[in-house]
Amino acid sequence: MQLRRAQLVLMLAVLLPTILLTGIGVIMLVVHKSTTMLVAGILVTVLCTSGITGYILGTVFVGKGASLVRVQNDFVSSVSHELRTPLTSIRLLIESLRTGRLENHEASQVLSLLGRETDRLEALVNRVLELSKLQSTHTYSREMIKIASLVEESLAAFDAATLTLPTRIAVTIEPGLAIAGDRSTLVRALVNLLTNAWKYTGDDKQISIDARADGRWVEIAVHDNGVGIDRDEHGAIFEQFNRGEAAIRSGVPGVGLGLAFVRTIVHSHKGKIEFTSRPGDTTFRIKLKRRGESAGLPVVAEALTDRRVARS
Repeated sequence: MQLRRAQLVLMLAVLLPTILLTGIGVIMLVVHKSTTMLVAGILVTVLCTSGITGYILGTVFVGKGASLVRVQNDFVSSVSHELRTPLTSIRLLIESLRTGRLENHEASQVLSLLGRETDRLEALVNRVLELSKLQSTHTYSREMIKIASLVEESLAAFDAATLTLPTRIAVTIEPGLAIAGDRSTLVRALVNLLTNAWKYTGDDKQISIDARADGRWVEIAVHDNGVGIDRDEHGAIFEQFNRGEAAIRSGVPGVGLGLAFVRTIVHSHKGKIEFTSRPGDTTFRIKLKRRGESAGLPVVAEALTDRRVARS
């Protein structure tokens, strides 16, 4: 509200008088009868142009400030909402223990639930802190990374995270691709995309990861046949704590931070993150600047068949 008032005051104090003076300056330039009037008209016009430029810049900065405040408020609101659920459960469980009316086996069960909710709360806080660090203080390294090794490491981490249900992942990697970046965070981004694909697909999981050259970019695409994302939710899918209705209806647990991690990591590498989605067909594409000797060479189509394996 205060920022909106600042914009209104800025408009009334600067823009309106400047527009009036600009009109006067233009009139002086058109009907000038002496050199003095001509020079005065030029000076007034230049001064007014500077004033309008200052107003535009001020409006941009105030608008960015308002946007930042709105993002911060949304973040605090979202975090508070997500923290309230485990805290409420913990409070109720503690009250159950405090009454002293529980049998031994019931108390043991309550303690187990209490430990689970505490772990859930700790995991959420740690993820929020990690995301905040990636957005502000994390130092991203710039080592040369071969895409083949990056994908291989990501698949190994994904396999470790999905031991309960091993899944075949079709992999296609164009040879000779390399980028400069932070290996650990890029692995995290790919694992998040693969894990999302794994969580939101049914029993017939068809997941693939492809890497190819796209001009001076390397495009890494993760495709799945999952529930998809509703079209009217596309604009907010990368926001923190945002989960699509289809994802919620599927009953898969999550807090909506995975894609926020991916966007932060990709943008920190000056890259792009894009996606297309409909029920049964979702593809996320990460685009990063190419590096190495092959960056300026033409791409041979046959190279796409160089590596195609199935993980199981």
